Amino acid sequence: MGTVIPRNESGPVTYEVVEAVKGGQVVEARAAGKIGVAALGSTTVLGVASKDANTQANITAATTGNTGLGFPFVDTSAGLVTPYVAVYDHESVPVTFAGAVGFGKRVKAAASGKVALWVSGTDAADLIIGTCVEPAGITAADQVGLVRLGR
Repeated sequence: MGTVIPRNESGPVTYEVVEAVKGGQVVEARAAGKIGVAALGSTTVLGVASKDANTQANITAATTGNTGLGFPFVDTSAGLVTPYVAVYDHESVPVTFAGAVGFGKRVKAAASGKVALWVSGTDAADLIIGTCVEPAGITAADQVGLVRLGR
């Protein structure tokens, strides 16, 4: 077989958030079909948020007001933040790591929407959310590197 060209007919699934989510954070399923930042050891990880999102109540309160002269304003400095966010899964995406992880090693959800090394024989298999595909691996906490999502 020669060259294979993938055909993507649909994009990532979009969900409503229950709390502020930053693009690149690992997210998990929450009640009522909504999502939030994944907790340490989450088994309901859906993927990685594609952009920043916040609840509708927080967007309205934080981004509108009055100039003092009676004219309304909308603060656009935060960009186009909405209460919905597309979630990438089965993709290679940049994610913040909670600690060192070698190239090709499996990862699990860590606190604050980060990823951590999955430990064979210690961690349950259902905690695996992907593989570190950062060529040099990750050498310290809070470094950003590529993770290939998939169980």
